[in-house]
Amino acid sequence: MTDSHETHHHPPYGFIFVLLIGFTLLSCVADIMRDALPSALALAVVVLAISVMKATCVMLYFMHLKFERAWKYILLAPTTILAIGLPLALLPDVGVHYYDIDVPQNPINAHAFDGSDIGSGGGGAEAAH
Repeated sequence: MTDSHETHHHPPYGFIFVLLIGFTLLSCVADIMRDALPSALALAVVVLAISVMKATCVMLYFMHLKFERAWKYILLAPTTILAIGLPLALLPDVGVHYYDIDVPQNPINAHAFDGSDIGSGGGGAEAAH
């Protein structure tokens, strides 16, 4: 072997594992001490911030993104385009309610169905009198 070969550096998996356990315990402590926080929104922000730190550790070290070259961004570009384009394409159907909410299957002003208008042409009990 020659000295021209690079030595392969292994990430500190043990340290990252202990760090992930610490982040998990920290989010549990935040949940237990929720009364000390000013609101439920503050609890959500704290727990989500801890989750982002955990996800970042997992992506950088266990998924080896820290050690990859710049080609990972080329692979990520189509996914990003789809992640932005799909909600924009579905926005007119889902986000903008241009249709009537009162659908025939579930009318807002529904009357109680007593079954008396079956076979009478829809006239019900009032048509018989």
